[in-house]
Amino acid sequence: MCGIVGAVAQRNVVPILLEGLQRLEYRGYDSAGLVVINNAELLRVRSTGRVRDLSEKSADTKGQIGIAHTRWATHGAPSERNAHPHLSRDLIAVVHNGIIENYELLRSRLIAAGYEFTSDTDTEVITHLVHSYYSQGMSLLAATQAAIVELVGAFAIGVVAADNPDQLICARRGSPLLLGVGIEEHFIASDVSALLPVTRRVVYLEEGDVVQVERLSYQIFDASGNPVQRAVQTSEMSNESVSLGNYRHYMQKEIHEQPQALADTLEVACHGHSLSTGLFGADAAAVFAEVDSVLILACGTSYHAGLVARYWLEEIAGIACTVEVASEYRYRTSVANPRALVVVISQSGETADTQAALNHAKSLGHIHTLAICNVAESALVRLCKLRFLTRAGPEIGVASTKAFTTQLVALFLLTLVLAKQRGRLSAEQEQQHLQSLRHLPLATQHVLTLEPLIATLAEQFANKHHALFLGRGMHYPIALEGALKLKEISYIHAEAYPAGELKHGPLALVDSDMPVISVAPNDALLEKLKSNLQEVRARGGELYVFADADTHIAASEGIHVLQMAEHAGYLSPILHTIPLQLLAYYVALQKGTDVDKPRNLAKSVTVE
Repeated sequence: MCGIVGAVAQRNVVPILLEGLQRLEYRGYDSAGLVVINNAELLRVRSTGRVRDLSEKSADTKGQIGIAHTRWATHGAPSERNAHPHLSRDLIAVVHNGIIENYELLRSRLIAAGYEFTSDTDTEVITHLVHSYYSQGMSLLAATQAAIVELVGAFAIGVVAADNPDQLICARRGSPLLLGVGIEEHFIASDVSALLPVTRRVVYLEEGDVVQVERLSYQIFDASGNPVQRAVQTSEMSNESVSLGNYRHYMQKEIHEQPQALADTLEVACHGHSLSTGLFGADAAAVFAEVDSVLILACGTSYHAGLVARYWLEEIAGIACTVEVASEYRYRTSVANPRALVVVISQSGETADTQAALNHAKSLGHIHTLAICNVAESALVRLCKLRFLTRAGPEIGVASTKAFTTQLVALFLLTLVLAKQRGRLSAEQEQQHLQSLRHLPLATQHVLTLEPLIATLAEQFANKHHALFLGRGMHYPIALEGALKLKEISYIHAEAYPAGELKHGPLALVDSDMPVISVAPNDALLEKLKSNLQEVRARGGELYVFADADTHIAASEGIHVLQMAEHAGYLSPILHTIPLQLLAYYVALQKGTDVDKPRNLAKSVTVE
């Protein structure tokens, strides 16, 4: 959600700000804006279109210090008046990611003090608060520090003052923000990808940090106001890794990157002859010896990964597993088990609901925590005792693809390590699983060869408005994921059910206008699934069956069969995910939607 870019340099920073915003477009937004200081004046440009529209409007704007923003609306409709940056009396400008929960109280107080509000946003209270302290003679740093003490909620902010053209102040609490270190110039951004054209040297700010940024230097203060040092790191991300290349959309590119992403994620685990608890951190052996169950907390696609893992953990490792929607877990009364291993899953590691759920679990006495995440420097990773970093690389498309499959292999590795630690994995079984994992990238590549057939199938969805997905056992969560992908990017209403639940209600929806997509692996539930499919055909439903080659399901009138390879055993959910991703992608192309930036959605959900 929302993106921040800021720069202090000896050159015109407007091109830097605009290119940074373009690289943050994947996060989702509905308006954009920037402000620079020129001759002690704030020059602001805002737009409700894409960043390219902002670029056209700011063609003549120049300045050597500035802040910019892409907004995903929370408080106030998408409009130019609500777009950031927000100004206070033409002196202070602020950009903000997050939500200020006590903004109504602060707004009333500031109105009483004579401040005029020109937007419907919660952000504007920050701008006027900083101004109220700055106008009393405080430095811009001190005014910002005083203002954020009064804020309840999550924020990452950038602040500039018209009469102070040498300083940019930034701060973070609950929302990600980093500092870019250049040569006689410095930058701020929500995401390192925004800064790759100007620097790969970054400082990942800690919770509560406030930074005074100048052209030649910067100084970081912690939440207590004390000067602190933070390590400068060189990002491994490159310009090439976030470029579109020859693909039509980032989602298509990232679907095709899955064989390599899986190989990279599995490299350390499968390089040796056996699995080690050290995959999850130096303390993993001691922690795993203490745990008697697993609690998985996640949202959206990551939640579906957790649902698949529950089948693996209970069947292979013999350990009880509960999977909770993170945004619900923290708001219900639950019975805590301090011996549970709390596993949090997030692509970005900045998902606000998942962070809050983790903190809630800790407050209940849970001390054994593990983050499965794609970003090494993220807040979630820092909050957990153990970690496993997926190596999916940058994922730009809003609809998650390679992050999901790499999360699944991480969870399968966790299952095997716990099974081994609990004496439930023989040496022979361990080698069989390792061999299957080593083969997985090649098997994934084979699935991708089905793309032309799936593109043809997708043509039949062009005029559909609803779809039903079916799966059984550990493939039911894959049906859920397939439905989520379809609704996310094609806007077709899609639901998923365990196939055995058809006759308990959903069968009433089935008719010739309701396509039914079924995940049909050759597992122990195949024959039961075939019976469920006959229930659909008997009601005139059109079936699209993604079947293993050895299932012997034949295509016929009303039954379209996509033949995959032979059954992949426990890794089958990973392989069956990919054709469903491709189906959603090509249906979206038929519908003419914005595949990489679907309406109303954001890539990194950093607000509750």
